[in-house]
Amino acid sequence: MYLSRVEIDVANRQKLKDLSHLGAYHSWVEQCFSSELQRHERSRKLWRIDPLQDKLYLLVVSELAPDLQKLEKYGVEGTGQTASYDNFLNSLEQGMLARFRATLNPVQSLSSGKQSGKRGRVVPHVTVAQQLDYLEKQSVKHGFELIANQYEVVNRTFRTLKYQGDLKPVLISQVSYQGLLKITDVEKIKSAMTLGIGKKKAYGCGLLTLIPVNHEK
Repeated sequence: MYLSRVEIDVANRQKLKDLSHLGAYHSWVEQCFSSELQRHERSRKLWRIDPLQDKLYLLVVSELAPDLQKLEKYGVEGTGQTASYDNFLNSLEQGMLARFRATLNPVQSLSSGKQSGKRGRVVPHVTVAQQLDYLEKQSVKHGFELIANQYEVVNRTFRTLKYQGDLKPVLISQVSYQGLLKITDVEKIKSAMTLGIGKKKAYGCGLLTLIPVNHEK
């Protein structure tokens, strides 16, 4: 696995115009793996947009290393970076405390009734309390325990997704969290960090990253 990032060139108005919706970011990420495109293959990639010190970064977790030149297509020249993620993943331990960041798509399925034969309608959680409850339920499934009073919602928004050929865009709920967690199941949390959490993983949701607290400087 590889962890890569590039600073998004927010000063370039044309680049920002091209990145007007989540589908454009998805295409950008896919174009960074030209060998897969040539073979008509597509492996799972997780990505999100991360703010850091008044800058925006595209963060990508992938099975293959991306083409750094293509990673910088909408980025600041020279800021593309990639590194093996495996050593870090293999360093995670049961009981380890870590600061985390995640951008998820917190939704719920509304039942259509047992007799309807239809799947429930999927709707977003809209209150902070609902969104935190969603994260708490995901933590149980994915091998970590949230430390009480040490996690929060730091951003929540609806972003536009345009599908090719569709006239009507779709709104995707994105909620960003950060805080402190304890690893309770190493294999489950490694799976969450490489396969993602929840829905809309191809469109900027699902990526969980950690910084072990004893590694902080």
